[in-house]
Amino acid sequence: MARRYDPERRDRIIDAAIRVVGSKGIAGLSHRSVAAEADVPLGSTTYHFASLDELLIAALRRSNENFAEVKRESGALADPAADLAGELARLLGEYFVGGRGRAELEYELYLAALRRPALRPVAAEWTDSTAELLSRRTDPATARALIALMDGICLQVLLTGGEYDEAYAGEMLRRIAG
Repeated sequence: MARRYDPERRDRIIDAAIRVVGSKGIAGLSHRSVAAEADVPLGSTTYHFASLDELLIAALRRSNENFAEVKRESGALADPAADLAGELARLLGEYFVGGRGRAELEYELYLAALRRPALRPVAAEWTDSTAELLSRRTDPATARALIALMDGICLQVLLTGGEYDEAYAGEMLRRIAG
């Protein structure tokens, strides 16, 4: 039997892994659950990703890429005349538009690095790329402090079940940004 050429299969597997983590959490992630979700043979998942850590790395990278695209599309982050804190607060608000699902998923992937050292460099990529972008508008230490505050606000919203308050986030970010 001839092998079917399927150049998008790897991407479909990554997207399926993200959906599995979104619905079942990382504990529900397996090569078998991802293969079923992607509607591919089990061997395809292990061919493209020898371990679950490799699959999680790809999923976390995809999440990082999604947020990087949002940052790139925001001209206000690069504009020295724009309100940096206001734009960051607005972007956080967009993060929660449509519910908490996306934010929960991305934080679950991000925090998986606590127990899976292979994920730590990928989690750090998000922080480093965001710090690099914010450092164009402020100093590196302030950029890291802004990131820490954004992470803290997101985690509080997710863990407490509260609503995201853009005005509060903007005010707190302004205090740090100066």
